[in-house]
Amino acid sequence: MLSIILLSVSGLANLFLGFLRSNRLILPLVLLVLAAVLAINIFDVDNSSAALAEWARTGYLRNMLFFDQYARVFTGVIVLTALLLLPFSQHYVQDDNPNLAEFYSLMLFSLVGAIMMVSYTNILILFLGIETLSIAMYVLAGSDKSNLRSNEAALKYFLMGSFATGILLFGVALLYGATGTFDLMQMGAAIRALPTADATLAPMMYVGILLMLIGIGFKISAAPFHFWTPDVYEGAPTIFTGFMSTVVKTAGVAGFFKLLVVAFGGDTIPFWLPTLTTMLVLTLLIGNVGAVAQTSVKRMLAYSSISHAGYLLLALVALRSGMLSANAIFFYSLAYSLATVAAFGVLQLVQNQRQREDYEGLNGLARTNPLLALAMTISMLSLAGIPLTAGFFGKFQLFNAAAQEGYIGLIVFAVVMSAIGIYYYLRPIIAMYMRPAVEGAEAPVPVTGLQSVVLVVLMGLTVLLGVLPGLLDGVLNVQ
Repeated sequence: MLSIILLSVSGLANLFLGFLRSNRLILPLVLLVLAAVLAINIFDVDNSSAALAEWARTGYLRNMLFFDQYARVFTGVIVLTALLLLPFSQHYVQDDNPNLAEFYSLMLFSLVGAIMMVSYTNILILFLGIETLSIAMYVLAGSDKSNLRSNEAALKYFLMGSFATGILLFGVALLYGATGTFDLMQMGAAIRALPTADATLAPMMYVGILLMLIGIGFKISAAPFHFWTPDVYEGAPTIFTGFMSTVVKTAGVAGFFKLLVVAFGGDTIPFWLPTLTTMLVLTLLIGNVGAVAQTSVKRMLAYSSISHAGYLLLALVALRSGMLSANAIFFYSLAYSLATVAAFGVLQLVQNQRQREDYEGLNGLARTNPLLALAMTISMLSLAGIPLTAGFFGKFQLFNAAAQEGYIGLIVFAVVMSAIGIYYYLRPIIAMYMRPAVEGAEAPVPVTGLQSVVLVVLMGLTVLLGVLPGLLDGVLNVQ
């Protein structure tokens, strides 16, 4: 809870920093806040005293928020991702952007929504978390007001997001009408008892479940509700695209998993499982095949983000495996976030210098900036699931969880889609190492010391988790 309070207060305070004539204080202060929130989450300050420990056990806001180990672990992934991503927004400071304080405040507020999505015990808190996160993203997607693509991205994201929100809220209303509660545990008990206790309300409950699957599927870019993703990711400023593809996806999948396990588990699984399985197959197929046809690195990463939502859905389909699925989602989310932050960070730096987002913009990068080329290479290999990277063991854990439930056919399909992914993930590597820089782009890309350190950390963590994946065993120790 202290994490939410600190982020909210910092977001409000940060707005007043916008009155300063210099923007150079804003980024260091935001990074300091995120580091403090991460430390609070790691050292569990919420339980540092007997009084706070008792309060934590009973929950917050009348038990609508509960910060158990599950919530703390995914909060850590979310905050760490934002902390590692923000140094690549340095060009906004250098350009003396007049809206810099507002940008960072919106990102802090969106983190509040993300944390609510992984710590809720009440459906209303889940909805509030989704909307707190989404509204900030609508604004950030269109923050480059002079760019028509950014304006188009914001409009598409807002309109389609509004429809998805309406569908999600309608599903919540139907579930409340059928069960009489918003509490996750009570709703789960009522849903499991409803078909025999009151068969007349069962259709309302089933429609509510399907509508919630659709609404949350939109938020995590799952097919067939993914149509907004490539255009929005391409049009939004690159740094915010990286934020959407990591923080939003991690929070969405973690919140989705809790909803399915606690509220929609047990005898209800056979009803919604075919729908989720269909979403999984479509997401993997459209994400990987769509990425092959792209000429823009940014759009390729957008379709890549869709495909990775499909891999994460594999753990949701296999949720009966319990801890295996939960740990697989945690490890895969962390591995995916590390690699994606590195990819978007390098792309942002290249775009600042060369003003290009296509593969040719990466040509010759290994000669001018070996560090950037190495970071992008490790990122692409991890996203492809190549051994000795975190992405490999992330996929292995997802496949292991699915295998425990007998989904061999889905695993084979996912492996084939992974093989397709290798093709488009190798294209940036080939451009950086095997092709000469285009005319006028022979100069080195400027990289600050902080950005270099962050890239080294991202590469180090990706390789370390690929060599020693057991380092995180027991971190997500929930029942």
